[in-house]
Amino acid sequence: MYVLIGGAGLVGLGLAQRLIDLGHTVAMIDIDPIACRYAREQLGVMAFEGSAVSTEVLLEAGIRKADALAAVLRNDALNLAMITLARHNGVNHILARMRHRDFAEPYRIAGATHVVNAIDLAVSTLANAIEYPQVESMMHFEQGQIEVLKLAIPEKCNVVDRTVAEIAQDHRFPSGSLIIGYQPHPQMDLAIPNGNTVLEAGSTILVVTKPGSMREIIDFIEG
Repeated sequence: MYVLIGGAGLVGLGLAQRLIDLGHTVAMIDIDPIACRYAREQLGVMAFEGSAVSTEVLLEAGIRKADALAAVLRNDALNLAMITLARHNGVNHILARMRHRDFAEPYRIAGATHVVNAIDLAVSTLANAIEYPQVESMMHFEQGQIEVLKLAIPEKCNVVDRTVAEIAQDHRFPSGSLIIGYQPHPQMDLAIPNGNTVLEAGSTILVVTKPGSMREIIDFIEG
């Protein structure tokens, strides 16, 4: 995929590196010449110096051939303008970093397909890491309406030596939750389990669930 990123700050550069690692072609736009030079020399991406809300710069950066665009500029108003121009130029997959909740609806109206409230996610992740140390990591999807939890299975708990089907049928397992990933040992690849998969002590699972169900899932696992 050809991905265009507006903003070569920490978030933009981090996203660019991750996309490169995944095999995508990345171009960046930023008004800071130092940031652009860093992107070129350290990441090896195309970097265009100028405003990411300038039609001329966007066309030079190849917005009309972009498969996806990420607006991670320094403020929401600039991101909103970039999203509007991206939609006007035919980009279908548009992502935005939102700083203030007041922009959630304007982003949607402008055509953003994914909106990430970085501050809310960071605060939520930090708070959960303190309150629920059992959770190794957490991912949010659909603007926080879905959570995916990575959980280690302790030696003695309620799910050891039980199948995924048995767990799903247990009335104590939170409704709307599903085990979607299983890693028997750290050296093994994560796999998609089936109903007959038996959970072993020391393994790791991925659970997709609704917001607010984390405590129930942990209580269920720990028995």
